[in-house]
Amino acid sequence: MASLPKKIVIVEDNPFNMELVHDILAIKGYDIYEAVDAEQGIEMIAKIKPDLVLMDIQLPGMDGIEATRIIKSQEATKDIPVIAVTANAMKGDREEIISKGFDDYISKPIEISVLTEKVEEFLK
Repeated sequence: MASLPKKIVIVEDNPFNMELVHDILAIKGYDIYEAVDAEQGIEMIAKIKPDLVLMDIQLPGMDGIEATRIIKSQEATKDIPVIAVTANAMKGDREEIISKGFDDYISKPIEISVLTEKVEEFLK
């Protein structure tokens, strides 16, 4: 029996980045769910219980750091891996981002190979 496709929630307010990530992952056969802000993302994640979350840091209103803190503080969603997607990629940022509760991060501009490798790493 074939296993069900893995579910990924993308929380991203930039339409270009959303479309890019969505298209890359949809081609790979994942079920993709989209949220354009943190509140919508938190609600969607609680409902869907995805296998992975890709979280933009810079979001309108609540940022991705606060959203991830909420996701990781709830019993039902605390074990879902959350990968930060951020333009803030300087030396030392990975440690900073991991210390805020993220499981890993991908820097923008998004490199397709890095995105697919990270996603596959977390979903295997």
